[in-house]
Amino acid sequence: PEEKLNLDDSQWEDIHVVTGALKMFFRELPEPLFPYCFFEQFVEAIKIQDNATRIKSIRSLVKKLPRPNYDTMKILFEHLKKIAAKESVNLMSTQSLGIVFGPTLLRPEKETGNMAVHMLYQNQIVELMLSEYSKIFGS
Repeated sequence: PEEKLNLDDSQWEDIHVVTGALKMFFRELPEPLFPYCFFEQFVEAIKIQDNATRIKSIRSLVKKLPRPNYDTMKILFEHLKKIAAKESVNLMSTQSLGIVFGPTLLRPEKETGNMAVHMLYQNQIVELMLSEYSKIFGS
């Protein structure tokens, strides 16, 4: 049965509850927003030393995503960019958002021994996509 939420309930005034719900939604998807088959490609792209080439590579991967993933990602990252823009108030930098959302949006299908390394790349990918949003999602 579908759960009906009362958004007038005072619990939704707590931003941590809303953020937790958003993260849980993305974590509970059958497949992450960045599909499993793209994980290694995104990791390889973030490792590119030249910044312009790295951005181009990420942009090209993002454009290859299934349409629903792309559309959701574009809206989500646009929203997260607005949060990062208010860092002085909410203390959420692009780096913090990368740490919070990286492992939720992007993970390997099979967890291997190099989880710490993966986590670093997951964070960096989200961070780059926020800081270079217009270059990655722009027309």
